[in-house]
Amino acid sequence: MRLLLILILALMPLRALAQETQAALLVADQLYITRDRELVASGNVEAFQNGIRLRAQAIRYNQSSGALSIEGPITLNDGEDTVILADAAQLDAGLRNGILKGARLVLNQQLQLAAVQINRVDGRYNQLYKTAVTSCRICEDGRPPLWQIRAKRVIHDEVEQQLYFDEAQFRIGNLPVFWLPRLRLPGPTVERATGFLVPSIRSTSSLGVGLKMPYFIKLSDKRDLTVTPYLSSSTRTLELRYRQAYRNGRIQFDAAVTRDELLPDDLRGYVFGRGLFALPRDFTLNFAIEAVTDDGYLDTYGYSDSDRLKSELTVSRARRDEFIRLSAVNFKSLRDDEDNDTIPTFVLDGEYERRFFPRFGGGEIRTRLFAHTHSRISDLDVDGTDDDDIVDGRDVSRLNAQIDWLHSYTLRSGLRIDTTAGAAFNTFHISQDSTTTADPSELTPHAMVTLRYPLAKTNARGTAHVIEPVAQISWTGGDRLDIPNEESTQVEFDQGNLLSLSRFPRADRRERGVMAAFGVGWSRFGADGWDAHLSVGQVFRQDNDTDFTTTSGLNGLSSDLLVAGQIASNTGIMLTGRSLFEDNLSLSKAELRGDFAFRRGRVGGSYVWLQEDAGEDRDNDVSEFALDGSYEINQFWTASANWRYDVASDRAATAGLGLRYENECVTLDLKVKRRYTSSTSVEPSTDFGFNIGLRGFSADTGTERYVRSCSN
Repeated sequence: MRLLLILILALMPLRALAQETQAALLVADQLYITRDRELVASGNVEAFQNGIRLRAQAIRYNQSSGALSIEGPITLNDGEDTVILADAAQLDAGLRNGILKGARLVLNQQLQLAAVQINRVDGRYNQLYKTAVTSCRICEDGRPPLWQIRAKRVIHDEVEQQLYFDEAQFRIGNLPVFWLPRLRLPGPTVERATGFLVPSIRSTSSLGVGLKMPYFIKLSDKRDLTVTPYLSSSTRTLELRYRQAYRNGRIQFDAAVTRDELLPDDLRGYVFGRGLFALPRDFTLNFAIEAVTDDGYLDTYGYSDSDRLKSELTVSRARRDEFIRLSAVNFKSLRDDEDNDTIPTFVLDGEYERRFFPRFGGGEIRTRLFAHTHSRISDLDVDGTDDDDIVDGRDVSRLNAQIDWLHSYTLRSGLRIDTTAGAAFNTFHISQDSTTTADPSELTPHAMVTLRYPLAKTNARGTAHVIEPVAQISWTGGDRLDIPNEESTQVEFDQGNLLSLSRFPRADRRERGVMAAFGVGWSRFGADGWDAHLSVGQVFRQDNDTDFTTTSGLNGLSSDLLVAGQIASNTGIMLTGRSLFEDNLSLSKAELRGDFAFRRGRVGGSYVWLQEDAGEDRDNDVSEFALDGSYEINQFWTASANWRYDVASDRAATAGLGLRYENECVTLDLKVKRRYTSSTSVEPSTDFGFNIGLRGFSADTGTERYVRSCSN
């Protein structure tokens, strides 16, 4: 019957229904024409016109006036994101103009606007009168939603996706909170629109209770500016964020300007900038700008925890057989025990690496050229009369060139042999240091052979075990130049450099003489979801290297015993650790990290222990553990906490608590942070943060939405 009616309507010369650019289509259970020449469709009526879909109980069409009288319940779908529900309606044949009674407008299946009447104008504007707006679930028991906006009139612009409110009143439940004569808010599908963002409350022991009110300005489709006044009893701060996207990159700048009671005579502030650009010929440009007026500003205002600022400009390119990098870096230290005049503050680096695969001889030839210079602000000469820790104004430049031939063999027995042979040329220019030769140079040959014998076995349950013993012997010729150790003062010995030719982090130092390294690795890949990895290794050398510090694990003719491992399971357990043991098996370094993820949360912790070592500027033992985790109390509430404790000082360093509530219409965040440590520029402080976000306006920020139940 419905198919027959479709065919009949397609042939009927209904001038009013066909006057639009797209023909109308009407489907119903019953269809007849009255004596007054009204077309009446009833029973599961559906009408389609210009992308608009209308469903109703009955429709009366007057051919003379071209008006549609519609009986509800009515559902009007205008595109994918706009739905209107109504009890009755009077619309034109194109469904673009008219009145809907007892109507409700739903945007993006999230924001609901209930009104006594909706006027549709030109298929673009929906005017709602005596309106209640909310994104909360509305229960039939009469309970009010968590929040709502009552307005005398609301205009919804479907093209610009904007909502305009007249005489708007914001309510929590039925309690009026504030009133605005005019209000504009973006629709749920708008990602970027000029207007106020969610305000936040911040309370600290040093600044008091303050309010942040961000205002977002859309400058164009590719640029925006966010202006955030921050006002409290102790500060007047203006925060700024500028972002811009380009065809080949993007930039972002964050800044703030402050007048406060902590330093009333000073104008305080900071600026951080970041940028990334794709250049021609596969090059990439990165830049970063970090600057602040005083040492304690960033920590006091919570902008950053960094104690060293780094501004840099880097151009690089990485290809399969080539790597190029040029960078300029400027450092600024915020630490009390560092003087910016006598630490390297300006660094230039240049690096070029290329590999070739010769036709004769096989293997791989790898070449590397590295240029480096760092300078200090101080112009004082190092003359040996000061304390050893004072380097005054020494500036260092170096050029390193290296060529290596690498070849690997795999014997029929499964033994893997990796060979390396090559030479490195190093030259240095040292200025403002009368105790050192100005331009020392050296040519250093080296060679290395590594043997590996992997063994694998899989049992009947599908669990695989892999054991790989490793042995390496290496040699580096020549004698070390008598130059100061500027870049390799702190060395980490781990499974990553166990088989390295030199374990110093930079090329101003190289291990010399004959060395041997031995190790074994074991891995388990379980069919039951349990995986485990264990590495044990040690280094032996012919001659002692006095440039390794006591706690590096590499001083002496034999290194400390390295033990590193990891355990992971599909039940959410992850445990990672690394330790160094001295000859008597006493612990010299230890670090451990454990995490456990379960259905309703996660918990993790870490522990670090380091011996005191004046060679690494560490006058006391470091013993510290940290805990962090989160727990879903229910589908709406989530609690989080973190704690860092300094065991050596027997006091807490930092602690924090967080509580988050989230449902279909509101997000609430409460955070408390306490810092116990102090310095000359920063005092111990407590920081409270409170944010409330209303869902339904602008783009949705979450992938999950928890809907409350209406049951008691």
